Amino acid sequence: MEPYNRSLKPFSRALRTRMTDAEQVLWHRLRRKQIQGVQFYRQKPLLSFIVDFYCPAAKLVIELDGSQHADENHQMQDAQRDAALADLGLHVLRFDNRQVLLETNAVLAAIDATISERKI
Repeated sequence: MEPYNRSLKPFSRALRTRMTDAEQVLWHRLRRKQIQGVQFYRQKPLLSFIVDFYCPAAKLVIELDGSQHADENHQMQDAQRDAALADLGLHVLRFDNRQVLLETNAVLAAIDATISERKI
């Protein structure tokens, strides 16, 4: 099990009840081991972060970014977050919310390919 800040659990539970449209679309396609039979978790605490989706079998984190992530400060924070997760051996895939909503099959193909490369 990956390390996480236990105080984040209530926040992650709350986030699961308020998923964005893009998160709902992707979760519908990731849940119940629909991709290569691997388990995904949503709004999973890791270190001091709550990641959108996590697949332990592939050590894969999937982040869905809204328009605020185009801001330079958010990009710096995202890079630091990705580096901290990479230090745990995790690979981070980032997708724009719009991309998930309009190009769902392409997003799923990228996730599937990454799982194939990283599956333990």
